[in-house]
Amino acid sequence: MEFQIVPVPAEKLKAKIADQSQLGFGKYFTDRMLVVEWKGGQGWVDARIEPYAPFSLDPASLVFHYAQEIFEGLKAYKWVDGRIALFRPEMNARRFNQSGDRVCLPPIPEELFLKGIEELVSLEREWVPTAEGTSLYIRPAMIAVEPVLGVKPSDHCYFFVIMSPVGAYYAAGFNPVNIMVEDHYVRAVPGGTGEAKTGGNYASSLKAGLEAKKKGYDQVLWLDGRERRFIEEVGAMNMFFAYGSHIVTAPLNGSILSGVTRDSVLKLAPILGYTVEERQIDVNDLMSDIRSGKVTEAFGSGTAAVITPVGKLCYRDEVLQLTGGQVGTVTQKLYDTLTGIQTGKLPDQFGWIRFVA
Repeated sequence: MEFQIVPVPAEKLKAKIADQSQLGFGKYFTDRMLVVEWKGGQGWVDARIEPYAPFSLDPASLVFHYAQEIFEGLKAYKWVDGRIALFRPEMNARRFNQSGDRVCLPPIPEELFLKGIEELVSLEREWVPTAEGTSLYIRPAMIAVEPVLGVKPSDHCYFFVIMSPVGAYYAAGFNPVNIMVEDHYVRAVPGGTGEAKTGGNYASSLKAGLEAKKKGYDQVLWLDGRERRFIEEVGAMNMFFAYGSHIVTAPLNGSILSGVTRDSVLKLAPILGYTVEERQIDVNDLMSDIRSGKVTEAFGSGTAAVITPVGKLCYRDEVLQLTGGQVGTVTQKLYDTLTGIQTGKLPDQFGWIRFVA
């Protein structure tokens, strides 16, 4: 499929952010966006890269009433030699379609997903920041736009991609965050939509997140929705716990997201000399292991923050500190290696990098 390129008028071009240390996360957007439409009986049509602008949607569009929506997140990095690199975008394409299948949105051909993103990034390459720790965040999404009040799969959908130059996801940068274990609210259960990257999952996490912030915590760590006993994930990250050189994370049980960075950690850790295990983690056992010193570090993984060290963990008003509030050695090694591969400072022995023409 060829993409129609709609010119951006010169007077509409935005000024780049001069001080990249002030980028923050998701506050600024590039000049262009990608849009492709899907229509029942026709398939994917009208692919275009056009000026970034609001959509005009009918108030009866299904996305507004029945939450037929999915999204992804990946990044582009500018290497010192000028090349633009994407990190494992094929995994995002596959997960996008897995999410779409769960909420009855049409599958998009993987090559269309990848080619569209590459063409958009190529056109917007001047927006890829170059300062240490920065990148171009890429947000593909699909929404149901058929105007009808009835619970049904939509006969008209938009697939679109917008992009934002970003710095660190957390304001503190690569420093330990504080996390509160949530044992009252439930985000997802196996068989639900927890393993899909759909907006409703994030909406259901907001209330608990706000309550955690009031208590001084950065994120909420969810327990399983049946027994409220087993560790699952943080809203924006999968979680890992280091027992010395042995790293443990929760299994993919149908209620947590299959993170691209999570998978990368599981593949990278053995190369660095660590052992990894996917198993259920009882929160009471975890707290006991932190108290006794068996758990030496904790960290989260996700596209937005890459690797995030955890400084404090709170469960039922008991607050435990890890690594003295500092970044642990396992966490630091994984962060340095993973970001090194992403930015071209270290060799990519896994074939994870895809370059933009």
